[in-house]
Amino acid sequence: MPIITLVLASGSPRRKELLQSMGVEFSVHVTNTDESRHDGEHAEDFVVRLARDKARAAFASLVDDAASNTSKADNIAILAADTIVVQSDKIFGKPRDFEHASAMWRTLSANKHQVMTAVCLMHRDKLSIKLGVTDVEFGSITQEQMQRYWDSNEPQDKAGAYAIQGFASAWVKLIHGSYSNVVGLPLREVNELLATIDRNWL
Repeated sequence: MPIITLVLASGSPRRKELLQSMGVEFSVHVTNTDESRHDGEHAEDFVVRLARDKARAAFASLVDDAASNTSKADNIAILAADTIVVQSDKIFGKPRDFEHASAMWRTLSANKHQVMTAVCLMHRDKLSIKLGVTDVEFGSITQEQMQRYWDSNEPQDKAGAYAIQGFASAWVKLIHGSYSNVVGLPLREVNELLATIDRNWL
């Protein structure tokens, strides 16, 4: 049986580290995907669509590269993911600047939100998707803490303007669900997907 080459369609170092923690061998291939939200699109539909679009874009790119070798193209599997922070269907994306980040933190402060990560596995003409959802509750965040956190440069490229594995862990009052999902890759769902192509470690 030919070995399936697994490709992570993400440039996120956090997703790379999480996948490596599973003992899985893979390469990385990043494509540019439009991450605009459609009018009226629910948060869950939005994150699932982005993961699917990323997988399809990476697969199309790699299949074009392997067009002269059909068997090589057939043995490529793409793993793509997208993570969003949600509160009442309002999506908190990456912060544009400190003012934008502060506005998000004030809303998240002493309040609950959800982190959703959609994971998509594409192999040949089969596309499978799983969604991880984690409930997170923050304690109160002071303006001084917001400024210090911004100055750390940690939140700049993070959904919701925070990284649970970093300094913002001190804000977390409660987490219900997968921790790895909040970091950016729900490992249980990934393991179940990889089992379908015999690439998980269990």
